Amino acid sequence: MKKILPYLKKLLPYLGIALGALIFALGLNFFIVANNLAEGGFTGLALLIHYLTKWPIGSVLLTLNIPLFLIGWKCWGKQFLFKTMLGVLSVSVAIDLTGSFQFKSDDLLLVALYGGTLSGLGLGLVLRSGATTGGVDIIARLIYEKTGFSMGKTIFVFDLFIIAAVGALLGPEKALYTLVALYISSRVIDRLIEGVDEARAVTIISNVNQAIATAIINNLDRGATIIKGQGAYTGKEKSVLYVVVNKQEVLALKKIIREIDPHAFVIISNAYEVLGEGFRPQY
Repeated sequence: MKKILPYLKKLLPYLGIALGALIFALGLNFFIVANNLAEGGFTGLALLIHYLTKWPIGSVLLTLNIPLFLIGWKCWGKQFLFKTMLGVLSVSVAIDLTGSFQFKSDDLLLVALYGGTLSGLGLGLVLRSGATTGGVDIIARLIYEKTGFSMGKTIFVFDLFIIAAVGALLGPEKALYTLVALYISSRVIDRLIEGVDEARAVTIISNVNQAIATAIINNLDRGATIIKGQGAYTGKEKSVLYVVVNKQEVLALKKIIREIDPHAFVIISNAYEVLGEGFRPQY
């Protein structure tokens, strides 16, 4: 088993890419395509071409990306090309293989919600597994390196163009629901890449941080870090206590702080992903 484990670890990213491509393709065909909505980026462009010509979506998407493969290879090397081709090929093949899976509905809001969720989940898995989906991302990166123009703004402008084209070809109602699906998809992708806000990072400034740290270790079984600092106004040395806890432990932590030092200065922030002892293991 120990000999097989390293090979399984190497295989997992490829399984993640394949599964992500399949989930994305099912969400796209089952909900988005079946009800004549669209997507953002080059997928959205491929969908518009499909609606006008009936050409296979996956094949169109792959064809649109071929010139960008060459640009990516020239600008960023073979490793970038491999990851991009892997992602685009997986998604394109999965889209064409699942083209017959369609669910038509009069409730376009539900279609947008389900379609956006599934497509976001699929793309998030592909990206999290180390592949990229090419398309407008390559154009945005190239423009950023040449001009300094924000990648996010380039992608946003391209998506606006797609939404405008959807409105012109399919009507304003379809464009609005496409926008809903895009928003849901982007939120799901963010959560998969950044992690779910499962934990809270807490910064505590107090004159008795050592006592607070001891209470946290004994009562919550959590580690803590004391960092040396200096007050900007007074110039006096201060200690800053930093601790990460689960959401469920926040109330208990606040009670500990309040009982030991009710005048402590406390900052509680979302921690979207925490790797290490007591939380999710490192991969």
